[in-house]
Amino acid sequence: MAGAAPHPTSSHRPVVAIAGATGFVGTALRTTLTSSYHVRALTRSPAREQSNTRRDSPVEWRHCDLFDPYDVQQALEGVDYVLYLVHSLHASARLTQARAPDLDLLLADNVARAAEAQNVKQIITLGGLVPDMDDLPQRLRSRREVETALASCQTPLTALRAGLIVGRGGTWLSMLINLVRRVPIMVLPAWTQAKTQPIVRADIVRAIEHVLGNEQHYSATYDLGGPDVMSYREMLKRTAHVLGLSRPMGTVPVTSPRLSKLWVWLFSGAPWALVSPFVDSLRYQVAVDSNPLQETLRPGMQSFEQGLRSAIDEHGRPYPNPRSALRSEDEAIMREQSVVRSVQRLPLPPGYTARDVANQYMRWLPRIGGPLLQCTVAKQRVCRIELKPLGITLLELSYAPDRSPTGRQLFYVTGGLLARMPDGAPHAGRLEFRRTADGTHILAAIHDFSPMLPWKLYNATQAVAHLLVMNGFGRHLQHLADRRSNAQSAPSPTPSRL
Repeated sequence: MAGAAPHPTSSHRPVVAIAGATGFVGTALRTTLTSSYHVRALTRSPAREQSNTRRDSPVEWRHCDLFDPYDVQQALEGVDYVLYLVHSLHASARLTQARAPDLDLLLADNVARAAEAQNVKQIITLGGLVPDMDDLPQRLRSRREVETALASCQTPLTALRAGLIVGRGGTWLSMLINLVRRVPIMVLPAWTQAKTQPIVRADIVRAIEHVLGNEQHYSATYDLGGPDVMSYREMLKRTAHVLGLSRPMGTVPVTSPRLSKLWVWLFSGAPWALVSPFVDSLRYQVAVDSNPLQETLRPGMQSFEQGLRSAIDEHGRPYPNPRSALRSEDEAIMREQSVVRSVQRLPLPPGYTARDVANQYMRWLPRIGGPLLQCTVAKQRVCRIELKPLGITLLELSYAPDRSPTGRQLFYVTGGLLARMPDGAPHAGRLEFRRTADGTHILAAIHDFSPMLPWKLYNATQAVAHLLVMNGFGRHLQHLADRRSNAQSAPSPTPSRL
């Protein structure tokens, strides 16, 4: 793993690793924390690492693949505190077959395990406000899942939750500003009357500084909001006022989230992957209850308008997100590497371990091959998927016992006609089965797989086949789970009287 050498004058200072250091909040924290901490910025982007590493930089940059638990463990060596500011809204491979909540869950699990292994003293995560109700979109439920995963090991977690964060470079704030700039008359759905409590980025930075290394805030959760409680409609009005624009507004009795997302997507110019969670977050009313951290921050909190003015240039346009400048380079690197990431959440039968699921997979695969495919498992759990008529090995998977701790089973792609072996690399990606922190699911994941087929042909054939196979295996696991549940709930037979 490449990285800059530690700052020579900072060895006596506590080490803070920031996962998500190039983002909206991470960029501000990098600047603020360097006066008191040795800051280690983690990035999985080679382009970002190269552009941010300078000899005179007070920040130590580390290239770190957060999808690789052992890469994360190396990156956290000697770290005292971890700031987790990560989300999966942008692609991490040329082809990503996964839902963002499943990717987020996998990343959080990796960081939690690595932090425990390296005796990290505290993890701090920043997520969104989540209303206390059962029927929530999956993206909002995912926020609680991430917290659960980060707290699943021994490292104390401090979870901060906030609504819209206002400041220079905020992606969601940019969507709001662009809507007001581009739509002269605003017809708003009914949910825009829901109350929200935006907070300025500077106050989020203050909150993190306050809880960082403070044992009074270990294993604690805090909701945070600014001094202004307002509806989304009021937020749009205030934004128009700051921009010096007149924007007549009317409300219609429409509650369809999809129509709202489509409207925001059309006029904001933001990708759908960002629009969907943005609308989901705003259409639920969330009040910030009084708590010790909120009360500590209240004196000196900035208003919504103060934060908004810091986020726009002299022409009223939003400043870009810090990540934007290098995103095209990242995408070019991903196209050149041409690797695949695929993650599916599957049911975990009661009493099953990750090893049980991996063994089930090896036994189940031959059943679906029919007369064409054959799956054989040799010693040391080397699995070969072969084309029967020709005796050709399509894929070879080799078990990695040294990288398969409790709750995880790892197999490397070590050969086969369908796998491109990178120059000098012992494998062409990896397959893993990971038990989720709550013990209810298995994450079946392929990482960094390099296909031999031409890219368009792969997308139309092998990629589709993989999803069909994983969906079928999920149904198989669900059948096993149902059968076990039925067996456990069946009444005991009445003993006969002889």
